[in-house]
Amino acid sequence: MNLSTLRVSEAEGVLTITLNRPDRRNALNPLLIGELIAVLAELSERSSGVVILTGAGTAFCAGLDLDHVQTLSRQSAQQQREDSERIARLFRTLYDLPLPTIAAVNGHAIAGGMGLATICDFTLAVPHARFGYTEARIGFIPAIVSSFLIPQIGEKKARDLLLTARLIAADEAKRLGLVNEVLDTAELMTRAEALAQQLLQNSPESLRATKRLLSIQSKERLDRELATAVEWNAKARETEDFREGIASFLAKRAPVWPSRKERQ
Repeated sequence: MNLSTLRVSEAEGVLTITLNRPDRRNALNPLLIGELIAVLAELSERSSGVVILTGAGTAFCAGLDLDHVQTLSRQSAQQQREDSERIARLFRTLYDLPLPTIAAVNGHAIAGGMGLATICDFTLAVPHARFGYTEARIGFIPAIVSSFLIPQIGEKKARDLLLTARLIAADEAKRLGLVNEVLDTAELMTRAEALAQQLLQNSPESLRATKRLLSIQSKERLDRELATAVEWNAKARETEDFREGIASFLAKRAPVWPSRKERQ
């Protein structure tokens, strides 16, 4: 498979997928999302192995790419829906992957990047990594990721992260249950590979069956919630607040929310 936004390597049963857009802080665009879905779908056919997901450069994943974000407000309703469905498909494919997954979070994991990091079965992070669902800062809503976040940490804590849109340090992410271990940068990949080797000592059939069972138990809920989330995600991109949020972010100024003015 020819890839332009990912690097994929394999050694001793460990498959390492590296998000490879370091100049854009590994931000998500349609090409990267499509390539990652394709790689994960191919790996789902394997009978054994462990997947490590990490980022090139200083960031893990900065969320949606700004160049792509600028086009969102000009897309048709159908294009908005297709884009939302693509993101939901990525998260669901990662969640349902029958191989164990380890996120080696080498830097900031923001919005969709935080989704990738915390959907993995294990999440390891460096101390300087920051996590956050920052969608509300740009007039967007974290609809799709909420379906995965709430079961992990509970609704009260999820509301805190989703409504404040604040960034949290790796240590707080660990306390919340979103990160398993916080490690020095030099130890991150070594620990991820050691954990992978530990997992490889277990029965491959048992690992696949366990992951399949967990997916089946969540299937009905995720099917229902993600269908709703895709609709809300797409509709949010058509709002004046979203257009203002993007414009103010790119101009590096404080937003003047149209919805606030309408209610005064």
